[in-house]
Amino acid sequence: MFGRHLRCFELSKRVKRLLQRSFSVGVPNPAESATFNLSEYKMYMLDEGPPKQTVCSKEEAQSYIEKMVRIRQMENACSNLYKERKVRGFCHLYAGQEAVGVGIEAGLKPGDALITSYRCHGLMITRGASVLSVISELTGRTTGASMGKGGSMHMYYKNFYGGNGIVGAQVPIGAGVALAMKYRKQENVCVDMYGDGAANQGQVFEAFNLAKLWKLPVIFLCENNKYGMGTADCRSSASIDYYTRASYIPGLWVNGMDILAVREAIRFCRNWIMAGNGPIVFEAETYRYFGHSMSDPGTSYRTRDEIDLVRKQRDPINLFSQSVISAGLLTDAEVKEINAIVKKEVAQDRDQAETSPEPDVKLTYEHVHKQPIPGFPVRGCDILEMH
Repeated sequence: MFGRHLRCFELSKRVKRLLQRSFSVGVPNPAESATFNLSEYKMYMLDEGPPKQTVCSKEEAQSYIEKMVRIRQMENACSNLYKERKVRGFCHLYAGQEAVGVGIEAGLKPGDALITSYRCHGLMITRGASVLSVISELTGRTTGASMGKGGSMHMYYKNFYGGNGIVGAQVPIGAGVALAMKYRKQENVCVDMYGDGAANQGQVFEAFNLAKLWKLPVIFLCENNKYGMGTADCRSSASIDYYTRASYIPGLWVNGMDILAVREAIRFCRNWIMAGNGPIVFEAETYRYFGHSMSDPGTSYRTRDEIDLVRKQRDPINLFSQSVISAGLLTDAEVKEINAIVKKEVAQDRDQAETSPEPDVKLTYEHVHKQPIPGFPVRGCDILEMH
């Protein structure tokens, strides 16, 4: 099922080969790795936190830039498709938040799981799915991650449990995934993501309570993009220090626009859990460029100047690209080449998605049960019965 969506990994290798060629012509002694200073962390009920510096290799740098650019280009393509009325249903875009998703993945290990709400396109890419599978799903095609039946909010992949349409409802599910890991004695964690708009949901606090009682291997990750729909975090929450909100669970705040800070914070949280300390709350402060969804212009509750200022001063792709260029890991020309290659590939994926077949109406009634139950018909599964 997942094999047909692995193309993004092959494309990463293509970019890598191109960069290896460029290093061999005209770039004297390029650095293989460099040390970077990280953004400051804030800690709650922790005696120590992640390191203040980290090492990033040339290969890691080009991989992180490529993935962030791929997500950005994909979301721009999805925005255009929505405006062309080719996307069915809702569409929540991840542009601006790429360093969180890519940084999380860089800090995890094989077998670790992730679950989020409806702003899930970018996380599909970080988990290993292809751009084609995401765009096809948005446009309702059989080449989509859910065969065109789930749409923007309901995409799944190996060790990625969605894509969930109800605000905060994924948090207790993520705690359940962590419970299964503990029951099976797996050496893994579940990253249980939610936004600042879901942080006041009662079920979030219920999940906190049980996770602490049972010492579940779960990172409760609040992706704070500053606005829950059209409401600023300071207008919806009595305390916007979301990393402290569990009160009895330690917490960590990180600059979500700094990909290496996110990576090191995830590694720290994972090690904390594997040491038997139970859950931890992680707040990544980030920013979304688009509105809550494509039906929201995103400028009635914030100014265009605010958005432009973040793009100019805090854009995660630009910040990391400038850092690796300054460190000598990549040249400006090589970063531009990555952007050009990825932009072309995303355009090809968009074209292929638009020409892929739409699902037959009979697919509506498939996957009702994992295995058909003998002698137990499901009402409404006969198309003729519905007319």
